[in-house]
Amino acid sequence: MEIILSAVPFLLLGTGFFYIFKLRGFYLLHPFKTFRKLFVHPKGSGSSSWRALAMALAGTLGVGNIVGVATALYLGGAGSIFWMIFSALIAMVLKYAEICLAMRHRRYRSNGEPIGGAPYYICGILKSRGLPQMGRIMGGVFALLCLVNTFTMGSMLQSNAAASAMREGFGLQPWLTGSILALLTLIVSLGGARRIASVTEKIVPLMTVGFLGLCLWVLILRYDRILPSVYNIFHSAFSLGSMGGGIIGFITSQGFRYGIMRGLVSNEAGCGTAPMAHATSSSNSPATQGIFGLVEVFVDTILLCSITALAILVSDIEITSLGNDGVRIAKEAFASVLGPWAGTFFSVAVLSFGVATILCWCHYGATSLYVLTGKNPFRARIGAMIFSVLFSFSVLLGALSTPDGVWVWADIALGSMTILNLAILLLAHKEVMLESERLWE
Repeated sequence: MEIILSAVPFLLLGTGFFYIFKLRGFYLLHPFKTFRKLFVHPKGSGSSSWRALAMALAGTLGVGNIVGVATALYLGGAGSIFWMIFSALIAMVLKYAEICLAMRHRRYRSNGEPIGGAPYYICGILKSRGLPQMGRIMGGVFALLCLVNTFTMGSMLQSNAAASAMREGFGLQPWLTGSILALLTLIVSLGGARRIASVTEKIVPLMTVGFLGLCLWVLILRYDRILPSVYNIFHSAFSLGSMGGGIIGFITSQGFRYGIMRGLVSNEAGCGTAPMAHATSSSNSPATQGIFGLVEVFVDTILLCSITALAILVSDIEITSLGNDGVRIAKEAFASVLGPWAGTFFSVAVLSFGVATILCWCHYGATSLYVLTGKNPFRARIGAMIFSVLFSFSVLLGALSTPDGVWVWADIALGSMTILNLAILLLAHKEVMLESERLWE
């Protein structure tokens, strides 16, 4: 199992290169023309495309954006940031492809609300190949694996990081932080995907702007070090250590966004979770919504991770002296320039990232459960209520204690989901190509 999981990063990059070749790298060769497609007014029921993007970003942004950058710098030096950006540019197309498929194969609840994601397009694609039974089984397997991740990565590990940050920053007891998070999660989750999207739509821009502001402040105060740091990134980019560190750092910034994952390295693009958020969009164009996936990776890795890396590089710390503790490296970097109060702000940022991510993964779990409970409205409604209660309890449990076994189950589930999803992406590449052709007609 360990050998298989360790191959996931190479499978991700290989599949990414395959799609870039098939789609002729349209988003790389025509970035401005691609970006203009975001402003096509959608029609239909569901959340707006921008709200769906905010919910997806809530699941992607997190402590790992900080941890991944710091880990890359520790492992491979400044040059690793170049390869982090390079890896992001490759993985963007996987997010685009899986969102296209999610939009093509999504379905609608009895109230008209759209629902979709990897379980649905796995089932639909295999059914179209004459394997309906296999499609139902594999879709169910993916949904079950996603549920495992929901209760581990999506709730327990995230709430544990948030509770630890609040204890260090404000002296709050974990049970108090956990109780507040659990109650908030229960209230929001009972409102369904639209309420989750409504909340994340407000949290994500605030936490993104706030953290960007912190980084920019550091860069302003150390403006004389920016150009030397940029030169250092490019100068050391082609050493073997930097290449390895950058790729690992990029993958860590996605798959280990909670800051406490270990073992398997994997990234969000290609694992099939974000399409569950994008499938709630009111857009009728799968390819147009897929472009929002490109924006998601751009904001998460190329924008936030790059500026975080520069803020750390221009600070007054010696990275190698702090060990392989990404959170500590980032916290010490900001504090060395801005003072001790930056540590307090850092704790608030971790809490904000945690809340948004918990809510997004609650939607992922509810979608997966809906796949497993079938179309019976009564059974689905009861299942959703029970899930909301159990998920909220797991948030509280995670704040109080994080069993070692949680990491193991999260690693295995995420790696297995990614391998299954990549196989389907390769199988269904003609569908993605068809939607892309329609986009440019």
